[in-house]
Amino acid sequence: MRIAVLDPRACNPAKCTRECQRFCPPQRMGDEVVIFDKKKKDSQPRIVELLCTGCGICTRKCPFRALRIINLADELDTDTSHRYGPNSFKLFRLPIPTPGSVTGLVGANGTGKSTALKILATQLRPNLGNFEEPPDWPDIIRHYRGSGLQPYFEQASHGGLTVAYKPQNVTSISEAYQGSVQQLLEATNERGKLRELLTQLELKSVLQRDVSVLSGGELQRVAIAAVMARDADVYLIDEPTSYLDVYQRVRAARAIRSLAQEGKMVISVVHDLAVADYISDYVCIFYGEPGVYGIVSNPHGVREGINIYLNGYLPDSNVRFRNEEIRFETRPPAAEYWATVEVLLEYEAMTKSFEDFSLQIMPGQVHQGEVIGVLGPNGIGKTTFVRLLAKDMKPDEGVLPETDLKVSYKPQYLSGESDATVIKTLEEVGGARVITSIFKSDVLRPLALDQLKDRQINELSGGELQRVAIATCLARPADLFLFDEPSAFLDIEQRLAAAKVIRSIVHDQGKAAFVVEHDMVTISAFADTISVFTGKPGLEGFCQAPIDLRMGMNTFLKEMGVTFRRDHATGRPRVNKEDSRLDREQKQRGEYYYISTEAE
Repeated sequence: MRIAVLDPRACNPAKCTRECQRFCPPQRMGDEVVIFDKKKKDSQPRIVELLCTGCGICTRKCPFRALRIINLADELDTDTSHRYGPNSFKLFRLPIPTPGSVTGLVGANGTGKSTALKILATQLRPNLGNFEEPPDWPDIIRHYRGSGLQPYFEQASHGGLTVAYKPQNVTSISEAYQGSVQQLLEATNERGKLRELLTQLELKSVLQRDVSVLSGGELQRVAIAAVMARDADVYLIDEPTSYLDVYQRVRAARAIRSLAQEGKMVISVVHDLAVADYISDYVCIFYGEPGVYGIVSNPHGVREGINIYLNGYLPDSNVRFRNEEIRFETRPPAAEYWATVEVLLEYEAMTKSFEDFSLQIMPGQVHQGEVIGVLGPNGIGKTTFVRLLAKDMKPDEGVLPETDLKVSYKPQYLSGESDATVIKTLEEVGGARVITSIFKSDVLRPLALDQLKDRQINELSGGELQRVAIATCLARPADLFLFDEPSAFLDIEQRLAAAKVIRSIVHDQGKAAFVVEHDMVTISAFADTISVFTGKPGLEGFCQAPIDLRMGMNTFLKEMGVTFRRDHATGRPRVNKEDSRLDREQKQRGEYYYISTEAE
């Protein structure tokens, strides 16, 4: 079976000579494989997949890299769930909701997770690959005969199954709804549990605010509360962790898990592996080629499923979907090591005050080759701290030392209004070094930016813009890199790839970096030391000096009341279920961040 997918955003027939058609071997032999609409001057091509030989010449000749030709096993053809149209994305199989459990969906962006949720929410009827004459519900139910999806679609298609769905893009709520948070939530309070949800998600302070003025994190918690307040049989929650800090993520995960304890069917897309581990009973892995096709794995137990995802190999299907395994260092450098390393920057105590907020910063040191993770709740002063280091603002008390140190800063909020291309943007800050083989192999390829280099900045999605911003920060000639939430909008693989890129550049070149982050697994992948922020969000913040990873994590997690253990197979941090045996034992010992990798 062959899949041909055209990226309409990249294809530019006005600026090419139809290389895909001219160089296609079957086309040159007389077969109509690559077809252009003769009535339209600049029509985009359509590839006839049945006649395509899969040679891949068109993909290499296309000047805009707009074509993908993929050869897949013929057996998959009977598992087609949905295709959007000719030469477009194709999804194989679907996750199956299970009563009384949470199924987590993990995988790269563009492999069909949101599509699967829309199908299960009946917002999108699966066409089984027949987009020209889509089947009706009886045919769809017949197709899934013998599986758990047969009774699910039977009930859903006849209105016998109530579905509550939280979309990925929560900012659309403020555009679509006029009124206060209280009015919105009271309108959805079908289960009579609004008061409990307001406490769980800490929403009492924003009840009287208009929805249009809420921050991203507040909108996310309102969206979760609104969907959980519905009286439904199935709850489909697409990415509940965006914009939330670590503390809020754990509270949201606890709330969502409570739905399964009531016997509900829950499916959630999660890009934070620690939250996916905490929230899920089962995991379905989505793999394939982003934007081209996606395949849904069989459900696995949560620990086994996430480890399979990190290993990149599905043993039950004998499929390797990633060339490299992902492993985590279990013994980062201790404080004694950094005492022997040359200090790159030493800063004194500083303060910064605003109208309703004040930040106190303890003196600290930054060493060559050190990556410092910055941890703390939202509204505690983390962004203010990195902006002070970037000299984007001045402290009220204390000063940064006058040095020749060059600083490169990636802000939290990114502007995507430029019409310059990605490669032009990188060259403007990094010069000729961005086209060297070293920069390509160390930064561009791991961040998957080769395909985007000729795209304009204002055409990029949130995740694409984030990866360009990370590369731009690293392209600048600098000694100290400052990253504010670099994992926002990135999927699991992209987060870990970005962590690996930042860590390797800093370690190999003797630089240093501060990275503000809320994803605990990502922090474990890049951080050598931790700077913990404490205080009262929105009122006062205290920035502690960098300390070793274990001590920093213990300090932060103790304040949160959450314990982590290490998975003995992959070394990844795992959240202990609240009041479990390990949770109680670690709290008694004061070991909130467990380093040992012994078998569980």
